[in-house]
Amino acid sequence: MASPFDEVRFPLDVALRGSGGPRRRTDVVATGSGREERNARWAHARRVYDAGSGVKTLEALAAIVAFFEERRGRLTGFRWRDRLDDRSCAPGREPTALDQAIGVGDGARSRFQLVKTYGEGPSAYTRPIVKPVPGSVRVAVDGVVRTDAQVSVDPTTGVVAFAPGFTPPAGARVTAGYLFDVPVRFDTDELSVDLDAFAAGEIPRIPLIEIVP
Repeated sequence: MASPFDEVRFPLDVALRGSGGPRRRTDVVATGSGREERNARWAHARRVYDAGSGVKTLEALAAIVAFFEERRGRLTGFRWRDRLDDRSCAPGREPTALDQAIGVGDGARSRFQLVKTYGEGPSAYTRPIVKPVPGSVRVAVDGVVRTDAQVSVDPTTGVVAFAPGFTPPAGARVTAGYLFDVPVRFDTDELSVDLDAFAAGEIPRIPLIEIVP
C-alpha cells in the first residue's frame, strides 16, 4: 500500500526562505596504495531542506505547527517549492514547451514521464519530475506545441498522455516546459521550539526530506 501523500504545498512564504538542496550517497574506500574506489549508492539525488530559516513570525510558526499536525509528522508527504530549482528552465525565466526533452516517439508510445536534465554529454543527470504545478505544463512535438485537447498531464505523477490520434510519430522529439514542486515529508516526529529563544532570533530546526519516486 502506498504511503499517504497530501497534494498540498508547504506554506509558500516560509518555503521561499528555507534552505537546502540535493544530497547524494557515495561509498568511498581507500586502498592500501592510497587510491580511492568510489561507488554511488543512489541513482538519484535526494533533496533535504530546513524550513526553519523561513519562519520569521510567531504566526508563521503556529501555521507550521498546524501543518505538521495535519501531516501527522513524518507520516504524510506533501509538496515543497524549491526556490532555486522549481522550473524546467533557468531561475527567473518563464518555461516554454521546448525546455526539456522527455522522449522520442515510436508511433505507438502515448505516455511520457516529465524529466529534467542537468548538464550535457555522457555525464548528464536526468531527474524524474513527479509533481508538476497544475496548469503549468506545456508540451511540444518536433517544436509544435500541443493543445490541452491533444495532450494531458497528471499533476500527481508527472506523466504526459497523448490523446488517441495524436500519438507522436516515429522519430518525433517530445519536449516540455513546466513549474514543479518537490515531494517531501517532515524528517522528524517532533517539533521542539523554545519561544524565548525564538523571540531572541534563534532559528528553529524544521527538517524535511525528499520522497523518492
